[in-house]
Amino acid sequence: MTLRYTGMNFLVNRPAMNHPIPKLQELRAACSNCSLRELCLPIGLSIEDLNALDNLVSVRKRVKRGGFLFRDGDDFQALYAIRTGFMKSTVITEDGRDQVTGFHMLGEIVGLDGIGSSKHSCDMVALEDSDVCVIHYENLEDFTQRLPQLQLNLHKIMSREIVREHGVMLLLGSRDADERLAAFLVNLSQRLKLRGYSPTEFVLRMTRAEIGSYLGLTFETVSRLLSRFQADGVIEVNQKNIRIQNLEALKDLTRRASCN
Repeated sequence: MTLRYTGMNFLVNRPAMNHPIPKLQELRAACSNCSLRELCLPIGLSIEDLNALDNLVSVRKRVKRGGFLFRDGDDFQALYAIRTGFMKSTVITEDGRDQVTGFHMLGEIVGLDGIGSSKHSCDMVALEDSDVCVIHYENLEDFTQRLPQLQLNLHKIMSREIVREHGVMLLLGSRDADERLAAFLVNLSQRLKLRGYSPTEFVLRMTRAEIGSYLGLTFETVSRLLSRFQADGVIEVNQKNIRIQNLEALKDLTRRASCN
């Protein structure tokens, strides 16, 4: 998967000092696919701000498939913006099982779990080779004091994470198995669409067992429901390739749960 010209590249290849400062709309276009766009887009950046932001996010890290970005109990030092790839967050249950708590794709920021206690509370594992930008939190705090709008946007990101966790609790606590899987596919479709990818044709980067762990379902139940959705003409399944044939039918399942 190849990203087009990104905000990060725009900052690295910033114009010479005798060139005009880029306008916000130009910055917006350049950052359209950058995972940091939520942090920097609303701000009118001066050359000094561009330099500071460049230094703030200049470190990149590659995590190979199956590798850990961070582990449960690691000291919290940074936030990570996923530039390419796909990750999952997991915790160990009391009986020693790995419980998937979330899936994270390019354009999303992970590591927020460590802010409160200064320790990470989950494992972050790459489901495929992934690249992240490392945003050292101490530097970010200093930067947000100078640019209040950046601090506001960071708070919005944290708020959305809280809302997401509440949504997961609702999903697991009050929906039938088919409604859970339908909501999962609709959510994945919406997130991909937001990033400029097809909302109806995509590859599942996670296994059926990992989906089941996240949704509180067994591997067999996930496989059975995918087969049933395909038999009903709602989706087409070819191994990990999914083609949604009737997105409204999936949405109707999630609405049915909301009305119960």
